[in-house]
Amino acid sequence: MLQKIKSLISKLAGFELFVGMRYTRAKRKNHFISFISLTSMIGVALGVAALIVVLSVMNGFQKELRTRILGVASHLEITGSNNQLSHWQDIVDSSAKQPHVLASAPYIMAQGMLSYDQGVQGAIIRGVLPVAEDKVADLGRNMKVGQLTDLKAGEFGIILGADLAYNLGAQTGDKVVVMAPQGQFTPTGVVPRLKQFTVVGLFQIGMYEYDAGLALIHMDDAAKLYRMGNNVSGVRLKLDDLFDAPTISAAMATSLNGALNSTGQYYVTDWTQQHANFFKAVQMEKRVMFIILTLIVAVAAFNIVSTLVMAVTDKRADIAIMRTLGASPNSIMLIFIIQGALIGLIGTLCGAFFGIVIALNIGAIIPFIEGLFHVQFLSKEVYAISDLPSDLIWSDVITIVLMSITLSLLATLYPSWRASKINPAEALRYE
Repeated sequence: MLQKIKSLISKLAGFELFVGMRYTRAKRKNHFISFISLTSMIGVALGVAALIVVLSVMNGFQKELRTRILGVASHLEITGSNNQLSHWQDIVDSSAKQPHVLASAPYIMAQGMLSYDQGVQGAIIRGVLPVAEDKVADLGRNMKVGQLTDLKAGEFGIILGADLAYNLGAQTGDKVVVMAPQGQFTPTGVVPRLKQFTVVGLFQIGMYEYDAGLALIHMDDAAKLYRMGNNVSGVRLKLDDLFDAPTISAAMATSLNGALNSTGQYYVTDWTQQHANFFKAVQMEKRVMFIILTLIVAVAAFNIVSTLVMAVTDKRADIAIMRTLGASPNSIMLIFIIQGALIGLIGTLCGAFFGIVIALNIGAIIPFIEGLFHVQFLSKEVYAISDLPSDLIWSDVITIVLMSITLSLLATLYPSWRASKINPAEALRYE
């Protein structure tokens, strides 16, 4: 069978190509066949376009989610047990010697309760060194009001997420009370530790989880509030290639040797471990959507089978005449392969064109539709990303186009083979 197909492909010239293209362009007497051909072509185009758009959106979600998470989190973290990391300066110095580490920043991370006026909100309190933090995260570029450097040691300033400030009803310049869950013993019993902070800035990452649940203070102020002394919670590292984080993490754990791991008190983790569920879920959804939409393309492609079966029946007399004039069965088979392949090829190219155009402009199309019908598809209170990003990857487009063309070619084989088996005498008996 493969030899037969190879020989047919090698003969893709001459009258077979001419007749196959002629059958595709010709206005048929049987309009139903023309309608089926058109719907097959449109079906292939819609399937290919949908597959390109959906995969581009899934790629966009994956990229945007990774960018926003790593804008607040880090590529790699070195942490201590019980939220305590001593001698962190030595760790920073050792990390700086690693070839793939671009920057490092210590931090203190703890839970807290924020209170302002009648509003009370729980949040994650992160103590940072503003200059160092700006080198490992993108928070400085996502400041809505103020700057990261407005956090100064001893002044007890605080930067809130935009949604956290909204929920509290606080604005820049207001005084908010931060309550640490670790209590202190007094003659009247155990009471929580309270400290008043001044709101000096607001940031907005675009992820509700962070915008409504994270507050930044200076690391020295955090050390006083949570009584950390000279200890920190960990050290955050930025790498030159975030996708090499697992390899670099393992290599760094080995190079730092017993200073970090031999005692079992220190841990080296990377972003793929900390946020693995997010990215695995997106990747799984992308694969499932690819399979589902591939089935749609397959259904549309195999409509070509019914189109060619009816075309062969309609052209029995033509086939018989060509056979009597010397056309071989292989030539007849090739004619209908060309006819079906052209339907699939035109549908695929049209679908790829419209899919690429939509994928590249979806950022403008979706807001237009939302404004036209006064709806919001992705609420930021519900979804991690409130807009619809798109990242067109050309390798995906090529894969989809080749897959669609292959399915279209496979759909032409059986009807074309049946056409090549028509007996000229029987076909012309009642003509």
